Amino acid sequence: MSTALAGPQPRRPLDAVLHSTTVAVADPGPLLALLPGDAASPGAPMAWVRRGEGLVGWGEAARVEVSGPDRFARADAAWRDLVTGSVVQDAVRLPGTGPVAFTSLSFADDSAAGGVLLVPAVVLGHRGGTWWLTTSTLGPGETSAGTSTEAPAPAEAPACPGEITYADGALSGPRWAGAVAAAVRRIQAGELDKVVLARDLEARAERPVDVRWLLRRLADAYPSCWSFAVDGLVGATPELLVRRERGLVHSRVLAGTIRRTGDDDRDAALAGRLSRSGKDLEEHSYAVASVVSALAAHCATTTAPDAPFVLHLPNVMHLASDITGVLARADAGAPSVVALAEALHPTAAVCGTPTPAASALIAELEGMDRDRYAGPVGWVDATGDGEIGLALRCARVDAADPRRVRLFAGCGVVAGSVPLAELAESDAKLVPVRDALAGD
Repeated sequence: MSTALAGPQPRRPLDAVLHSTTVAVADPGPLLALLPGDAASPGAPMAWVRRGEGLVGWGEAARVEVSGPDRFARADAAWRDLVTGSVVQDAVRLPGTGPVAFTSLSFADDSAAGGVLLVPAVVLGHRGGTWWLTTSTLGPGETSAGTSTEAPAPAEAPACPGEITYADGALSGPRWAGAVAAAVRRIQAGELDKVVLARDLEARAERPVDVRWLLRRLADAYPSCWSFAVDGLVGATPELLVRRERGLVHSRVLAGTIRRTGDDDRDAALAGRLSRSGKDLEEHSYAVASVVSALAAHCATTTAPDAPFVLHLPNVMHLASDITGVLARADAGAPSVVALAEALHPTAAVCGTPTPAASALIAELEGMDRDRYAGPVGWVDATGDGEIGLALRCARVDAADPRRVRLFAGCGVVAGSVPLAELAESDAKLVPVRDALAGD
């Protein structure tokens, strides 16, 4: 079922009921190895996996497309509508069991990409040594979901896309560095404190790109990140926008980056430099303050660390802070993880501060539609719990021409930013997807 929400019309036929059945299954092996090929069903594959745990899904029991400034609220309302009156048999009862929707929403209100909320026909999950299988259908009230108690066998491995060629996106590297220089001048003139500028890169593959190829390689290379795939958007993000679980809220903020050299002693020295960098600490403080302020409106208590830690990834190191909170409401009126994502988006980590000035400067200088890059991506269950990350270190595989892939990267710009250094940082942030695309 596909639904495009454009007004007050019903979000689903009145006789359409969501039926979901969740059963425990024996360990089926790595989740990502179970995803069938792209051609198996519309919207496949879907994934949210970290260190081997998480969710994968395929098939579409329901699809909701949204756009515009109210896309978060409409996606949230559509999901609440789908699960209200749903028929659920859940023998596992963990976050992520029962009916689940994957979602990916555009960064900008006016983006042509809009957003999507997908309810997979099949979900496999793994958490803390428990594996489960959920099957869902949307149809007449008497329809019931499947009750298979066995996970599928591993799927055929995805094929290498072959040789990859690259071309500039909206701006060449030098022109993008020029945009950074312009942003620095505007910041130094007092118009704003920080702006995040993104760039894109066009890739052309010899053969169609199977999303699973990117997904598996990213997960293997970046196990501490959240590897995701939703409707052709695939990546491995180190940044968790918000997790809601049984009344608790958590957000991981990243801002401030330095490229790794591969030499342990040198990287240790660079990590120390990053932790003392006035420019990077300033950038990070804006990002933390924006998250704390947004969560305070929904939480009885919110806690943020006094200083960030250095998060080590294979290609870069980031200043990172983990922020926690306790929801002020524990009833059905508590905001879902999608509603919390709306309250947080866009954070200073992907936009800048003040938000209106940064958003306007992004529109002026980037020269492109960010699509769903730097937008929220993740999953939500019927209770409103879930995990939503920021779509970073990612690419969008073109559904109409799967040999075409669009890569994205962005950097925070403050008064002390050096344009060529920011260009080098953006190159480093493109490495994960470039490496994942490459053949063995």
